[in-house]
Amino acid sequence: MRHLFPALVLASLATVASPARAQHAGHGDSAPGADAPIPPTAGEPPHITYGWAPPVEDRMRFNYVLIDRLEFSSGDNPDALTLDAEGWYGGDKHKFWWKAEGEERLEGAGEGDIGVQALYSRMIAPFWNVQAGARYDRTWGPGADLDRAFLVLGLEGVAPYWFELEPSLYVSEEGDVSAEITGTYDVLLTQRLILQPRLDLGLAAQDVPEFGVGAGLNNVEFGLRLRYEIRREFAPYIGVSWVRQLGETADLVRAAGEDVSDLRFVAGIRAWW
Repeated sequence: MRHLFPALVLASLATVASPARAQHAGHGDSAPGADAPIPPTAGEPPHITYGWAPPVEDRMRFNYVLIDRLEFSSGDNPDALTLDAEGWYGGDKHKFWWKAEGEERLEGAGEGDIGVQALYSRMIAPFWNVQAGARYDRTWGPGADLDRAFLVLGLEGVAPYWFELEPSLYVSEEGDVSAEITGTYDVLLTQRLILQPRLDLGLAAQDVPEFGVGAGLNNVEFGLRLRYEIRREFAPYIGVSWVRQLGETADLVRAAGEDVSDLRFVAGIRAWW
Protein backbone atom coordinates (compact mmCIF):
# COMPACT_ATOMS: atom_id res chain seq x y z
CA MET A 1 0.00 0.00 0.00
CA ARG A 2 2.87 2.42 0.72
CA HIS A 3 4.01 2.10 -2.90
CA LEU A 4 0.51 2.09 -4.47
CA PHE A 5 -0.44 5.77 -3.84
CA PRO A 6 2.74 7.32 -5.41
CA ALA A 7 2.25 5.09 -8.42
CA LEU A 8 -1.31 6.29 -8.95
CA VAL A 9 -0.20 9.98 -8.75
CA LEU A 10 2.55 9.43 -11.35
CA ALA A 11 0.13 7.65 -13.68
CA SER A 12 -2.36 10.58 -13.49
CA LEU A 13 0.32 13.15 -14.29
CA ALA A 14 1.44 11.11 -17.27
CA THR A 15 -2.13 10.95 -18.60
CA VAL A 16 -2.56 14.76 -18.41
CA ALA A 17 0.81 15.50 -20.01
CA SER A 18 0.38 13.07 -22.92
CA PRO A 19 -2.24 15.12 -24.90
CA ALA A 20 -0.16 18.31 -24.56
CA ARG A 21 2.92 16.52 -25.94
CA ALA A 22 0.83 15.05 -28.73
CA GLN A 23 -0.56 18.50 -29.57
CA HIS A 24 2.88 20.09 -29.75
CA ALA A 25 4.13 17.20 -31.78
CA GLY A 26 1.24 17.63 -34.20
CA HIS A 27 2.11 21.29 -34.71
CA GLY A 28 5.68 20.46 -35.44
CA ASP A 29 4.73 17.79 -37.97
CA SER A 30 1.93 19.73 -39.77
CA ALA A 31 2.31 20.38 -43.44
CA PRO A 32 3.25 23.88 -44.62
CA GLY A 33 0.20 26.10 -45.13
CA ALA A 34 -2.09 24.05 -42.92
CA ASP A 35 -2.91 27.09 -40.75
CA ALA A 36 -3.31 29.54 -43.69
CA PRO A 37 -6.61 31.54 -43.79
CA ILE A 38 -9.47 29.98 -45.69
CA PRO A 39 -9.98 31.96 -48.91
CA PRO A 40 -13.51 33.40 -49.27
CA THR A 41 -15.86 31.57 -51.59
CA ALA A 42 -16.64 33.54 -54.72
CA GLY A 43 -19.96 35.34 -54.41
CA GLU A 44 -20.42 34.39 -50.75
CA PRO A 45 -20.45 37.01 -47.96
CA PRO A 46 -17.43 36.72 -45.61
CA HIS A 47 -19.59 36.13 -42.55
CA ILE A 48 -20.95 32.97 -44.24
CA THR A 49 -17.50 31.73 -45.23
CA TYR A 50 -15.90 32.26 -41.84
CA GLY A 51 -18.93 31.68 -39.63
CA TRP A 52 -19.04 35.24 -38.28
CA ALA A 53 -22.17 36.88 -36.92
CA PRO A 54 -24.24 38.64 -39.62
CA PRO A 55 -23.27 42.32 -40.09
CA VAL A 56 -25.45 45.06 -38.61
CA GLU A 57 -27.29 47.08 -41.28
CA ASP A 58 -26.56 50.78 -40.59
CA ARG A 59 -27.88 52.24 -43.85
CA MET A 60 -31.57 51.56 -43.40
CA ARG A 61 -34.20 54.13 -44.40
CA PHE A 62 -37.06 55.15 -42.14
CA ASN A 63 -40.01 57.54 -42.31
CA TYR A 64 -41.79 59.65 -39.70
CA VAL A 65 -44.90 61.84 -39.71
CA LEU A 66 -45.86 64.25 -36.91
CA ILE A 67 -49.09 66.24 -36.67
CA ASP A 68 -47.87 68.61 -34.00
CA ARG A 69 -51.00 70.75 -33.91
CA LEU A 70 -54.43 70.08 -35.36
CA GLU A 71 -56.35 72.58 -33.28
CA PHE A 72 -59.36 74.80 -32.96
CA SER A 73 -58.78 78.26 -31.46
CA SER A 74 -61.16 80.94 -30.25
CA GLY A 75 -60.42 84.48 -29.06
CA ASP A 76 -60.97 88.14 -29.86
CA ASN A 77 -60.29 87.60 -33.55
CA PRO A 78 -62.37 85.09 -35.58
CA ASP A 79 -62.30 81.40 -34.65
CA ALA A 80 -59.80 79.39 -36.64
CA LEU A 81 -58.60 75.88 -37.45
CA THR A 82 -54.81 75.41 -37.49
CA LEU A 83 -52.65 72.64 -38.94
CA ASP A 84 -48.94 72.26 -38.14
CA ALA A 85 -47.40 69.05 -39.50
CA GLU A 86 -44.04 67.72 -40.65
CA GLY A 87 -42.29 64.51 -41.58
CA TRP A 88 -39.13 62.99 -42.99
CA TYR A 89 -37.72 60.02 -44.88
CA GLY A 90 -34.10 58.88 -44.81
CA GLY A 91 -31.25 57.53 -42.75
CA ASP A 92 -29.25 58.76 -39.78
CA LYS A 93 -27.40 61.57 -41.59
CA HIS A 94 -29.35 62.40 -44.72
CA LYS A 95 -33.10 63.00 -44.84
CA PHE A 96 -35.81 64.55 -46.96
CA TRP A 97 -38.06 66.75 -44.79
CA TRP A 98 -41.45 68.24 -45.55
CA LYS A 99 -43.33 70.78 -43.43
CA ALA A 100 -46.80 72.27 -43.68
CA GLU A 101 -48.47 74.98 -41.59
CA GLY A 102 -51.74 76.75 -42.27
CA GLU A 103 -54.79 78.41 -40.78
CA GLU A 104 -58.38 78.63 -41.97
CA ARG A 105 -60.68 81.22 -40.38
CA LEU A 106 -64.09 79.77 -39.66
CA GLU A 107 -66.00 83.06 -39.82
CA GLY A 108 -66.50 85.59 -42.57
CA ALA A 109 -65.59 85.14 -46.23
CA GLY A 110 -63.29 82.13 -45.92
CA GLU A 111 -59.89 83.67 -45.21
CA GLY A 112 -56.74 81.68 -44.60
CA ASP A 113 -53.15 80.87 -45.48
CA ILE A 114 -50.85 77.88 -45.86
CA GLY A 115 -47.11 77.37 -46.25
CA VAL A 116 -45.36 74.16 -47.36
CA GLN A 117 -41.64 73.35 -47.38
CA ALA A 118 -39.48 70.71 -49.06
CA LEU A 119 -36.03 70.41 -47.47
CA TYR A 120 -32.81 68.44 -47.59
CA SER A 121 -31.56 67.77 -44.07
CA ARG A 122 -28.11 66.68 -42.94
CA MET A 123 -26.97 65.84 -39.43
CA ILE A 124 -24.07 68.09 -38.40
CA ALA A 125 -23.88 67.13 -34.71
CA PRO A 126 -25.74 64.82 -32.33
CA PHE A 127 -29.37 66.03 -32.16
CA TRP A 128 -28.75 68.84 -34.71
CA ASN A 129 -29.56 69.04 -38.42
CA VAL A 130 -29.03 71.77 -41.00
CA GLN A 131 -31.83 72.09 -43.54
CA ALA A 132 -32.03 73.77 -46.94
CA GLY A 133 -34.70 73.85 -49.60
CA ALA A 134 -37.77 75.71 -50.82
CA ARG A 135 -40.98 77.07 -49.35
CA TYR A 136 -44.26 78.06 -50.99
CA ASP A 137 -46.88 80.29 -49.32
CA ARG A 138 -50.44 80.98 -50.41
CA THR A 139 -53.11 83.22 -48.87
CA TRP A 140 -56.78 83.55 -49.78
CA GLY A 141 -59.66 85.70 -48.66
CA PRO A 142 -62.13 88.35 -49.84
CA GLY A 143 -59.62 89.84 -52.28
CA ALA A 144 -57.33 88.23 -54.81
CA ASP A 145 -55.39 85.13 -53.78
CA LEU A 146 -51.66 85.74 -53.30
CA ASP A 147 -48.68 83.44 -53.36
CA ARG A 148 -44.88 83.62 -53.17
CA ALA A 149 -41.87 81.29 -53.02
CA PHE A 150 -38.75 81.27 -50.84
CA LEU A 151 -35.36 79.70 -50.48
CA VAL A 152 -34.93 78.26 -46.98
CA LEU A 153 -31.94 77.74 -44.71
CA GLY A 154 -32.48 76.54 -41.18
CA LEU A 155 -31.50 74.44 -38.20
CA GLU A 156 -33.50 71.98 -36.16
CA GLY A 157 -32.35 70.29 -33.01
CA VAL A 158 -32.34 69.83 -29.26
CA ALA A 159 -30.40 72.29 -27.09
CA PRO A 160 -29.06 71.44 -23.61
CA TYR A 161 -31.80 70.67 -21.07
CA TRP A 162 -33.99 69.34 -23.94
CA PHE A 163 -35.18 72.62 -25.42
CA GLU A 164 -36.27 71.96 -29.01
CA LEU A 165 -35.28 74.86 -31.30
CA GLU A 166 -36.08 75.58 -34.94
CA PRO A 167 -34.63 78.81 -36.39
CA SER A 168 -35.18 79.39 -40.13
CA LEU A 169 -34.12 82.07 -42.63
CA TYR A 170 -36.16 82.81 -45.78
CA VAL A 171 -35.36 84.75 -48.95
CA SER A 172 -38.34 85.32 -51.24
CA GLU A 173 -38.37 85.41 -55.03
CA GLU A 174 -38.48 89.23 -54.73
CA GLY A 175 -35.43 89.28 -52.47
CA ASP A 176 -37.37 89.92 -49.24
CA VAL A 177 -35.61 88.47 -46.20
CA SER A 178 -37.46 87.12 -43.16
CA ALA A 179 -36.88 84.69 -40.31
CA GLU A 180 -38.79 82.59 -37.82
CA ILE A 181 -37.72 81.06 -34.52
CA THR A 182 -39.69 78.38 -32.70
CA GLY A 183 -38.84 76.92 -29.31
CA THR A 184 -40.65 74.26 -27.26
CA TYR A 185 -40.05 72.35 -24.06
CA ASP A 186 -41.90 69.35 -22.62
CA VAL A 187 -42.57 69.32 -18.88
CA LEU A 188 -43.51 65.81 -17.76
CA LEU A 189 -46.06 66.20 -14.96
CA THR A 190 -46.57 62.42 -15.14
CA GLN A 191 -45.52 59.82 -17.70
CA ARG A 192 -48.63 60.67 -19.76
CA LEU A 193 -49.60 64.21 -18.74
CA ILE A 194 -47.28 66.73 -20.41
CA LEU A 195 -47.25 70.54 -20.32
CA GLN A 196 -45.59 72.18 -23.33
CA PRO A 197 -44.63 75.89 -23.39
CA ARG A 198 -44.09 77.18 -26.94
CA LEU A 199 -42.58 80.45 -28.20
CA ASP A 200 -42.72 81.71 -31.80
CA LEU A 201 -41.01 84.83 -33.13
CA GLY A 202 -41.33 86.34 -36.61
CA LEU A 203 -38.97 88.91 -38.14
CA ALA A 204 -38.63 90.64 -41.51
CA ALA A 205 -36.03 92.89 -43.12
CA GLN A 206 -38.46 94.64 -45.50
CA ASP A 207 -42.09 95.73 -45.61
CA VAL A 208 -44.37 93.43 -47.60
CA PRO A 209 -47.77 95.04 -46.99
CA GLU A 210 -49.71 92.80 -49.39
CA PHE A 211 -48.91 89.90 -47.05
CA GLY A 212 -49.46 91.93 -43.88
CA VAL A 213 -45.74 92.01 -43.01
CA GLY A 214 -43.80 95.02 -41.74
CA ALA A 215 -40.06 95.41 -41.25
CA GLY A 216 -38.61 94.48 -37.87
CA LEU A 217 -39.94 92.12 -35.21
CA ASN A 218 -43.37 91.21 -36.56
CA ASN A 219 -45.03 89.11 -33.91
CA VAL A 220 -44.61 87.14 -30.73
CA GLU A 221 -46.72 84.11 -29.86
CA PHE A 222 -46.53 82.29 -26.54
CA GLY A 223 -48.60 79.21 -25.81
CA LEU A 224 -49.17 76.64 -23.07
CA ARG A 225 -50.66 73.30 -24.09
CA LEU A 226 -51.49 70.46 -21.72
CA ARG A 227 -51.74 67.09 -23.44
CA TYR A 228 -52.60 63.61 -22.24
CA GLU A 229 -50.97 60.76 -24.15
CA ILE A 230 -53.65 58.10 -24.42
CA ARG A 231 -50.97 56.33 -26.40
CA ARG A 232 -47.50 57.68 -27.08
CA GLU A 233 -48.60 58.24 -30.67
CA PHE A 234 -51.87 60.04 -29.88
CA ALA A 235 -52.63 62.85 -27.44
CA PRO A 236 -55.53 65.32 -27.17
CA TYR A 237 -54.69 68.68 -25.59
CA ILE A 238 -56.12 71.97 -24.38
CA GLY A 239 -54.37 75.26 -23.69
CA VAL A 240 -54.06 78.97 -24.27
CA SER A 241 -52.12 81.00 -26.81
CA TRP A 242 -51.28 84.70 -26.69
CA VAL A 243 -50.38 86.52 -29.93
CA ARG A 244 -49.05 90.08 -30.15
CA GLN A 245 -48.37 91.89 -33.42
CA LEU A 246 -45.53 94.42 -33.21
CA GLY A 247 -44.10 97.45 -35.05
CA GLU A 248 -45.19 98.11 -38.59
CA THR A 249 -46.97 94.77 -38.75
CA ALA A 250 -49.22 95.94 -35.90
CA ASP A 251 -50.07 99.06 -37.94
CA LEU A 252 -51.14 96.89 -40.87
CA VAL A 253 -53.29 94.72 -38.60
CA ARG A 254 -55.01 97.78 -37.10
CA ALA A 255 -55.69 99.10 -40.59
CA ALA A 256 -57.42 95.80 -41.38
CA GLY A 257 -59.71 96.31 -38.37
CA GLU A 258 -58.29 93.52 -36.21
CA ASP A 259 -56.83 93.40 -32.70
CA VAL A 260 -53.05 93.46 -32.43
CA SER A 261 -53.18 91.40 -29.22
CA ASP A 262 -55.23 88.22 -28.99
CA LEU A 263 -55.57 85.72 -26.13
CA ARG A 264 -57.01 82.48 -27.49
CA PHE A 265 -58.30 79.21 -26.07
CA VAL A 266 -57.04 76.20 -28.04
CA ALA A 267 -58.01 72.53 -28.18
CA GLY A 268 -56.70 69.88 -30.51
CA ILE A 269 -54.81 66.65 -31.05
CA ARG A 270 -51.15 65.70 -31.49
CA ALA A 271 -50.29 62.47 -33.29
CA TRP A 272 -47.30 60.75 -34.89
CA TRP A 273 -46.49 57.52 -36.67
